[in-house]
Amino acid sequence: MQSFEWPWQYNFPPFFTLQPNVDTRQKQLAAWCSLALSYCRHRKLYTLDVLEAQESALFNNKKISRKLSVEAIQVIFEELRKKGNLEWMDKNKTRCLIMWRRPEEWGKLIYQWVSKNGMVNSVFTLYELSSGEDTESEEFHGLEEWMLLRALQALQSEGKAEVISLDDGKGVKFF
Repeated sequence: MQSFEWPWQYNFPPFFTLQPNVDTRQKQLAAWCSLALSYCRHRKLYTLDVLEAQESALFNNKKISRKLSVEAIQVIFEELRKKGNLEWMDKNKTRCLIMWRRPEEWGKLIYQWVSKNGMVNSVFTLYELSSGEDTESEEFHGLEEWMLLRALQALQSEGKAEVISLDDGKGVKFF
């Protein structure tokens, strides 16, 4: 895995303190949102725990001894939620699902692969799509089941797929 490229702000100490000025804070939040999504995409993270995230390299720059507060992380996550990139898993907002790519976008990638390989009108298990040998070189390989299902439901609402029950779980038929 190639190394992650941190933006310049990451080594700028004030970046780790939410700024009081409204305009500055908006730019700062936009930068944090972009960084969080890039980092999660690079590491293929789909779920985050706020306390664990606070200790991770994402929000804890040991080189400059700066760490974002839990409150600041929640503000950033709330911003991501408003943009449709995050969903809280609990009422206390301690764990979340992170969507660096939305379900519709994943669905589009999966359908492009199905079409490109002449597999329209075929049935797949969820395992074959996310973990099968045929998809190893695809970006959706390793996709967590909750996100895979949402992607397939998005395709289903477009009339391109149908999520079906198979003996050993769920599957999908593409049209």
